[in-house]
Amino acid sequence: MSLPPDIRISGNGQFSDHERAAVYRVIFERRDVRRNFLRKPIADDVLARVLTAAHHAGSVGFMQPWDFVVIRQRATKQAVKQLFQKTNEQAAMRYEGARAALYRSLKLEGIEEAPVNIGVTCSRQRGGSHVLGRSTVRDTDLYSTCCAIQNLWLAARAEGIGVGWVSILDHGALKRALGIPRPVKVLAYLCLGYVSDFASQPELETAGWRARIPVEELIHYESWGIKVRGNRRNGDAHYEGLYKNRGRGKNKASRGTTGVEGQSTSRGLRHPR
Repeated sequence: MSLPPDIRISGNGQFSDHERAAVYRVIFERRDVRRNFLRKPIADDVLARVLTAAHHAGSVGFMQPWDFVVIRQRATKQAVKQLFQKTNEQAAMRYEGARAALYRSLKLEGIEEAPVNIGVTCSRQRGGSHVLGRSTVRDTDLYSTCCAIQNLWLAARAEGIGVGWVSILDHGALKRALGIPRPVKVLAYLCLGYVSDFASQPELETAGWRARIPVEELIHYESWGIKVRGNRRNGDAHYEGLYKNRGRGKNKASRGTTGVEGQSTSRGLRHPR
């Protein structure tokens, strides 16, 4: 597949303010969609654009280890849905009380509702036994495939298509259901379709399962634990505090009030809605 005819690669590498804003918008408005799929089919040319975007992800050694299994038939979706139901029941047993009730109330897939399902795989032998840049970190082929998944997700969102990642699946059973060769690794099972609306925030955040961690709590400067940029003295003090408190829980000075699963409920940088 070549680039869509309406896409032009600029020679100067610059983006207009409008183009740059569109990139950030699609990132912040991307959602893991499990509900509200419409029966509207995804046209072949639109799906081709989305898959071409995925295929243009960066990959270590330019090995391009991904493949995409496109699923439209009801029988295949039903078989995968049965796999999900079995695995999801096992997952639900991990929780107790209110947490178990909340888990069972969540909708965690849209396998049969979505008009298109896509299995994304990683062929770990592609490129031969010596792939440039992969000798030290073997799993860079998996990381590269995840980049392709993110490209697919963002391109689909730009097309008005929702994507949901179904992670509660036995990949061994899924490979047998889809006829995927044993050496090939399954990385993702995605549900794609037009939706009636995109949520303003992630569904798990809305449901109270987890809150978003403020980004400033996740940024370190020069070395782990230095949270103040350009102020070595304060950074050292913070690092020393972490060192003294190691093994005794989180550094209270750097965290807000804890909420679900001990996660901070303080609010950090937000994209304006």
